[in-house]
Amino acid sequence: MAERLLVSPVPLMACAYSDDRDLIVPKADQLVLDFEGMESVLLAEREGSVATLTMNRPQTKNALDPELLFALAKGLAEVAADRSVRAVVLTGAGDAFCSGADLKGALSDLDSGADLGPRITQFHALIRTIVHAPKPFIAAVRGPAVGFGADLALACDLRVLSPDAYIQEKFVAIGLMPDGGGSFWLPRLVGIGRALEYLLLGTRIDAPLALSLGLANRVAADERAEAQALAATLAAGPPLALAAIKGAVRESANAGIEAALEREKEGQTALLGSMDFREGVASWSAKRSPTFVGK
Repeated sequence: MAERLLVSPVPLMACAYSDDRDLIVPKADQLVLDFEGMESVLLAEREGSVATLTMNRPQTKNALDPELLFALAKGLAEVAADRSVRAVVLTGAGDAFCSGADLKGALSDLDSGADLGPRITQFHALIRTIVHAPKPFIAAVRGPAVGFGADLALACDLRVLSPDAYIQEKFVAIGLMPDGGGSFWLPRLVGIGRALEYLLLGTRIDAPLALSLGLANRVAADERAEAQALAATLAAGPPLALAAIKGAVRESANAGIEAALEREKEGQTALLGSMDFREGVASWSAKRSPTFVGK
């Protein structure tokens, strides 16, 4: 039977990377799994050698506010570093995987004149942990995986979608570009032509299409159970071989994810200061069509 644990949000700096991108493991007094904690924005379950992390802000479709961002960074770092965990399932509570970054928080930072580069770096820490972890990560996607939520799902090694799930790189609708590796993942998964279509138009990719394109490995009515069964199969395999295979495949692309993340950070930081971004968010909030002016 699965053991359910609660994850306490902690400052992101509790887990980080050295200059060569090796994971820095949290200290013992900073353990993410808190048996006595209150209900958290991130839930963790452990069944055998499979860990399941659940983003738990269903009222916002699991949008990544600072609290969830910090907790998820900590949770991912710990399961990545724990040798007794051989496979990880990442999912969302309620009827959504993740709706991306909390836009209200981004606007507040802009209004205060904050440099959003460090905030993007915090989001990138999630992607880097998944990509560089020596074990398979499986995204169990129900409902929307939108914006950075799409990038989070695409960063995982495998994806299991529910029939009503969809992946959407919707950044362009608010005058932005992908900032979680979307410009890296999509061309490699579906080709440059389709990638440009989906990124430039913000096209919604429903589960059947995702399966036919290879963005989804499986579509199942109970995507969580299917993902956990798949994780259990992987966890029973040879961990050194799985780590070597994942590492070899991940490094097979010449440019690599690191260069793509840096390009996206530079471009996104500039776009976040644009009038078009403010118009995009204002129109989204008012539920009207945006009018972009190119400034």
